Amino acid sequence: MKFVKSLHVLATAAALTTAAFGVSAQALKLGHIVPPTHVWHQVSEKIATDLDKASGGKMKMAVSPLQKLGNEAQMINLMQAGAQQFGVFTVGGLSNREESLLGWSLPYVFKDVAHATRAAATPAAQEMLKRLDQHGLVGLGYTFAGMRHVLSLQPVASAKDLANKKVRSFPSPIYNDWWTANGAAPTAMPLSEVAPSLTTKLLDAVDVDLDALVGLKFHQQAPNLTLTNHMAFPAVIVVSKKWWSTRSDADRAMITKVVKDAEKWGYQTAIDADVNNLKKATADGAKVVSFDIKSFQAVGGTVRDKYTAKNPLIADFYKQAKDL
Repeated sequence: MKFVKSLHVLATAAALTTAAFGVSAQALKLGHIVPPTHVWHQVSEKIATDLDKASGGKMKMAVSPLQKLGNEAQMINLMQAGAQQFGVFTVGGLSNREESLLGWSLPYVFKDVAHATRAAATPAAQEMLKRLDQHGLVGLGYTFAGMRHVLSLQPVASAKDLANKKVRSFPSPIYNDWWTANGAAPTAMPLSEVAPSLTTKLLDAVDVDLDALVGLKFHQQAPNLTLTNHMAFPAVIVVSKKWWSTRSDADRAMITKVVKDAEKWGYQTAIDADVNNLKKATADGAKVVSFDIKSFQAVGGTVRDKYTAKNPLIADFYKQAKDL
């Protein structure tokens, strides 16, 4: 009997020790889909570093780029279950849950990255974050990549040059509508498959931001860069609601501050990167194509009208962003 009691005491002590260790050193995960050179990865690493420091080493985070934890849909499922604590997800991917986030992809709303970062503070953009709560996620902020452009095998001097051409497009209804309206054939595929698809000419062009272009060197397969500047491309910094609900008020305040600081840092980093990445791309062989921007802008209003008419929050966001 004494032996059994001793085992019980030891087991209890071990459990308490394990629990104490779990509180003192949490092993956290953050996942995203872009390469380590991308500004979103830099923001993710800053969150990890600053959270480790702010928590006195109690919150240590491993950052996994290039969908090593799964694609965005799979990572969102992990977060809803509490198995992944942090994520940096495209507004396009999250719009499958919260439609209003499609507002960020309205064509020709934003002049540049700086304009887009200012739009993140609008009431409509903040309401989009709040609505993620019903999907098991807590939206803490935004981070930006460069504006969207066209990279192609053959020069694209106007929208008509893309007629019936296969354009790698983000898998989102508004991207499909945009490229279809311009006469192209939008084709969804992971970033990892783009380079070989350009090499084998399964793709004719890519809808891409300069961060991804430089990081993955797509211009080595498709050298022609048309700076259409047609859409912004933000991501949302989210945490698992299931995990968040177990945090103390002090922990939540600490995490929120860390993310807000990284968000602000990321805005300027993205603004600077959009300029620097263009220099890097052209120095490495990308050829900037002169083009007729009005041929692309001509259908922008039609696409915008469709989405502002179907969702009141998208309409509010469009007005607030345009008026900045």
